[in-house]
Amino acid sequence: MIGKLVIASILTGIISGFFILLYEFLVIFMSHLFFWGDPLKTIPTLPVWYVYAVPTVAIFIVNYISSKDKNIKEYGVSEIAESIAKNEMTLKVKTLFLKIIASALSLGSGFLVGTEGPSAGIGAMIAYHIHRLFKLPTMLVKMMISVGASSGIAAIFVSPITGMAFAVENIAYQFIKQYISYLIIASALAFAVTINFLEPIGFQHSIGKAFSSDYFVVNLIFIPFITAFVFLYLFLKQRVLYLIDHKIFKKFQRFRNYIFALLGGGVVGTILLIEPHAGFSGQIIVKHLMNQDVHISLLLIFGIILLRIIGTTVAIYANAVGGIFLPLMSIGALTGYGFAELVSMYYLQVEPFYFAAIGAAVFMGVIMKLPLTAVILAMETTFDYNVVIGTAISVVLVEYFSSLYFDIRKKYVTKRYRKREALQTKVEETDESKGKI
Repeated sequence: MIGKLVIASILTGIISGFFILLYEFLVIFMSHLFFWGDPLKTIPTLPVWYVYAVPTVAIFIVNYISSKDKNIKEYGVSEIAESIAKNEMTLKVKTLFLKIIASALSLGSGFLVGTEGPSAGIGAMIAYHIHRLFKLPTMLVKMMISVGASSGIAAIFVSPITGMAFAVENIAYQFIKQYISYLIIASALAFAVTINFLEPIGFQHSIGKAFSSDYFVVNLIFIPFITAFVFLYLFLKQRVLYLIDHKIFKKFQRFRNYIFALLGGGVVGTILLIEPHAGFSGQIIVKHLMNQDVHISLLLIFGIILLRIIGTTVAIYANAVGGIFLPLMSIGALTGYGFAELVSMYYLQVEPFYFAAIGAAVFMGVIMKLPLTAVILAMETTFDYNVVIGTAISVVLVEYFSSLYFDIRKKYVTKRYRKREALQTKVEETDESKGKI
């Protein structure tokens, strides 16, 4: 059995690595095809109607593909594993390819979703089929899916330790003592496949173990600052779009996907026309902010933050296929960079790229409830104690303050609210019928 598990883990890591490469290259190809070259350079030269048409047509195609296979939209690795273990879901090879195509269309057309959600899903699907190929016991399906998910994350981020932490925090915690070795080998191999082709998120300004008390003090001020932007994101997602979806469009639920597809295409098109850097997954802007020595204007920074918050939340409701890991990192990086610019103007001189790195990890860690992954991501991308310590303190406190006013869960808010809305509607109908009697 141990021999089978070792071989299965090796195959999962290698195959996941190659599939993630295929997926990433397809996303790049799609974006260059849709926008006639590098979108960041070509979008300002394209006709306005065309920039609006690309995301709108793409999201209608994505919705059509998703209607043929509901599993394409599933990103929650733990939920997938639980459903498979209960024989409530099967993942076909067809689903794997459709998920890659749907996600590439979403990302390539400018929707503000990330590559990590589909990457984890791709790895999970590959692991699931290897589990079936080797005829492993049903009790090991969760373990194999977590192996696959860690491979996908390690490959797309070109960060093996982050991949392991993601899997452990999402699904594999109950298996850690017995099966951590298989996560390690699969993540390391997936990383080895992609390292020569994809560029990891790096931090060129690391000073290693040197620690500055000035940054520690300023980071305490940063905590309420980034908490305010977390509140803004959650308010828009859990209140405003919920109101639009379940109140304003309540009478048009049959056309819900069409309405949000049009809304999503319009919002993304507007964002791309205003500032192309504010669109797409956000990986480019995270790298730019973490390693840029040239200061960016505060007006542009906070303008892009607002656009990305709106674009990310609308993309989720429009059923764009992708994750929110990278989009959340980009919002956090922008928030941290803007904060450092403000502090430098009125308090003391601090380097914006430090807080861009802290903000990226913290914003993702809080919204996705992955504090350990946030700290490890900060460590693996920066190797700088100022960033790691700042992230560790901030992610815990910001999550605590946010939880006082918002119910943050790993599952999609839209699904949870739909169930709640359905129950509420049922109660209202019952009360009305009682009143009539």
